[in-house]
Amino acid sequence: MSMENFNIGYHCTGKQCELGRGGKVAMRWIGTDFERRDYTFDDLNRTTNQFANALAGLGVRRGEVLFTFLPKSPEQFVAFLGSLKAECITGTLFSNFGEDALIDRIGASEACLLVTRKSLYRKIEKVRDRLPALRMVILTDIQEDLSTDVLSWSRLMAGASPDFAVPVTDPETPSVLHYTSGSTGKPKGVLHRHRSLVKQTQTARDILGLRDDDIYWCTADQGWVTGTSYGIIGPWSLGITQVHFGGGYDARNWMELIEREKVSVWYTAPTALRMLLREEASLYGEFNLKELRHICSVGEPLNPEVITWGREVLGKDIFDTWFQTETGAIMISNRPGLAIRPGSMGIPYGDVKAGVIADDGTELGVGAQGNLCLRSGWESMFITYLKNESAYQSKFRNGWYMTGDMAWRDEDGYYWFLGRSDDVINTSGHLVSPFEVESALLELPEVAESGVIAAPDELLFEKVVAFVQLHAGFEYTPELELKMRIHVANRLSSVATPQEIFQVEALPKNKSGKIMRRVLKARYLGEEMGDISTLEERQ
Repeated sequence: MSMENFNIGYHCTGKQCELGRGGKVAMRWIGTDFERRDYTFDDLNRTTNQFANALAGLGVRRGEVLFTFLPKSPEQFVAFLGSLKAECITGTLFSNFGEDALIDRIGASEACLLVTRKSLYRKIEKVRDRLPALRMVILTDIQEDLSTDVLSWSRLMAGASPDFAVPVTDPETPSVLHYTSGSTGKPKGVLHRHRSLVKQTQTARDILGLRDDDIYWCTADQGWVTGTSYGIIGPWSLGITQVHFGGGYDARNWMELIEREKVSVWYTAPTALRMLLREEASLYGEFNLKELRHICSVGEPLNPEVITWGREVLGKDIFDTWFQTETGAIMISNRPGLAIRPGSMGIPYGDVKAGVIADDGTELGVGAQGNLCLRSGWESMFITYLKNESAYQSKFRNGWYMTGDMAWRDEDGYYWFLGRSDDVINTSGHLVSPFEVESALLELPEVAESGVIAAPDELLFEKVVAFVQLHAGFEYTPELELKMRIHVANRLSSVATPQEIFQVEALPKNKSGKIMRRVLKARYLGEEMGDISTLEERQ
C-alpha cells in the first residue's frame, strides 16, 4: 500500500489505474432485470473525480459531512468514493429510513449535502425545515435542477472535469460515518479515519481470500458497515472485480447470478444463508457452482447447522467472521488454514489482541464467560462518536475497547459468542446464551427461525423465552412444544430450557439481517421499542 497518501477514494480508483488495472472491470452492475453494465477502474476513477469536482464547485469543503440516501445503485459508489477523494466525511443511509431516523442522522451530524432519488426526497421535503445545516440536495434521477438547492446529478456531472488532484491525505483524516442504534437513546455516529484502509485491505486479502482474478460478491447494503468496508473499500483497494446486484433476495436468482457471473468469493449474512437452507435442496443441484471457492458470513453468529448445510448441500465450508461498526474491519474470524469449529467466531486476526474481561476489569482465563474486549489501537478503530465524546470514552477501560458482546475463549484460542451484554440470560444464577438456545431450536426440522430473550421472573431472576417461526407445512402443537423443550434440555441443559415458547409469523430483524432481540423483549413486556429505524419494514 502506498504510504504517502492514505486517501481511500484514491486507493480504490486512481491507484488501481496507476497499477495498470484501468481497463479491468471494477464493478459489474446487475439491475433488477438482470441486465449488466460494466464499469472499469478507469470509469470509476473519472466519475469519482467528476463528483469530487462537483462538490468543490458547490462549495463543499474538506471535513464537511454529506450523506447518500440511495437504494443499491451505481451512483452510490461514485458519490461515496468521490466525496472521500475530496476529504469530506461520508455517511450512507438505508433507503427505507423514515423521517425520524433521517432527522436523527442528518440533523445530528449537521450534514450539508445529501445525494438521493426523487422518490426518496419526499421524505426529506417533509422535514427539511428541521435540517437547517442541509444546504443542498442532489437527485440522481432528474435531468434539470428543481430549484437552486435541489440539483440534478446528471447536470452536475456533465459540467465537472474528470481530472482531479486527490490531496495527499493524512491517515488520521476523518472518513466514513455510520450510525449505530443501541437499545436505548439516540443512534450514535461512529466516525472512522482514512487509516482504516490498512486493516480493510489486509482482511479482504487474508480472510476473504481475495485474489487478483476473483469475481467477488458482497450482498450487504451500503447503508451497513459491511457494505462499505467490504462492498467498496477492501476489494477495490486490491483491484478486485465486484458484482453488485440491485435486486433483493431470491434463491433461484442468487444461484443463477453466482453461476452466470462465475462468482468465486461470496460474503453474505447468516439470515440469508438460513433462508437458502429453507429452500428445497434439489434447487442447488440445478446450478454449477464450481467457480465458488470461498464463502464468508457476517452480521450475527453463524449457526452450526448452516455450516453443516453448506458442506452437505453446496459442498462448501462457510467461514464466520466477527466485527462491528466501531471496529471498521474484521477482528475475529474463521479462515482458510484454520479448522472450523461450528458455532465459534474463530480466532483474532493478525495483530488484533482480544480478551475476555470481567466487569471489574480482570482478564479472565480459558472457559470463563465475560466481556469480549479488544486492545485499542488497531488501524480501523473508530475515532469518536460524532458530537458525543463522553459516550466514546465510556467504551474504553484500561486500554481495552468494550465491545458490548459476551464471549468465552477455549484452550486453543477460539472465541465463542454468548450474546450482547444486555442479551445474556441470568437464570437461577447460570448464564445462558440466547444464541446457543436459538441454534439448538434451529436444529429441529420444524423450526425455520428462532429468537430468544430474557424476561424477568420472581423465582429464577430471569427466564428463557423463545419465539419460533415454523417452516411451511408444520403446525404448532403441544407435542411440538414439548419436543422443543426436550431438545434444548438435551442439547444444552435443563437450565437453558425455554420457560415460554411463542409461535410468530416473522421475527423482527434489522436491515442487515440481525434478529432484534430488544424489539422482541419490548413487545413481550409491553414497553417502548426504542430506536427502530433499522427495522425491516415487513415486520
